[in-house]
Amino acid sequence: MWRGVMLVFLHAICASQARAALDVGETAPDFSATAALSGKTFNYSLRESLSRGPVVLYFFPAAFTEGCSIEAQEFAQAAPAFEALGASIIGVSGDDIATLSRFSVQVCHGKFPVAADASKVIMRAYDATMKAMPDFATRVSYVIAPNGSILYSYLSLNPHKHVENTMAAIRDWSRSKPPR
Repeated sequence: MWRGVMLVFLHAICASQARAALDVGETAPDFSATAALSGKTFNYSLRESLSRGPVVLYFFPAAFTEGCSIEAQEFAQAAPAFEALGASIIGVSGDDIATLSRFSVQVCHGKFPVAADASKVIMRAYDATMKAMPDFATRVSYVIAPNGSILYSYLSLNPHKHVENTMAAIRDWSRSKPPR
């Protein structure tokens, strides 16, 4: 119950945030982090993932909370469509890796990795911390092109449009890239 009350409070505080800090065209900060996929931990590298295609990087406040679970389930359901377009997904929060390991199985259903950012270094690099409570990530999604540039960003504590909007950005990018 405490987490639910806290997130309602966080939502009220952060409702005024209107845009992500990194603009389209900027270079995405590179990072590596301990991540979990299907309950197994590994070292995630953004650079390595970008070498295979665009990356949807999304930040979320806390595993196992209602909005974060909704968003993760929506990304899990859409994972095959992202993969068909050559894109991968990574979720990042300030949760510890043990929590995210369980979340990767129970909520993400092993469809994409989630990374722990206990030090908040990645969240700060992407200006993805809640202003009033900097120990928590705000709900922001980025689409990053294989060359490392930001293609799209979306900031909203409402979990329902992140998948739809990032999918549209990936499709637009896919249509606009030159044929091989």
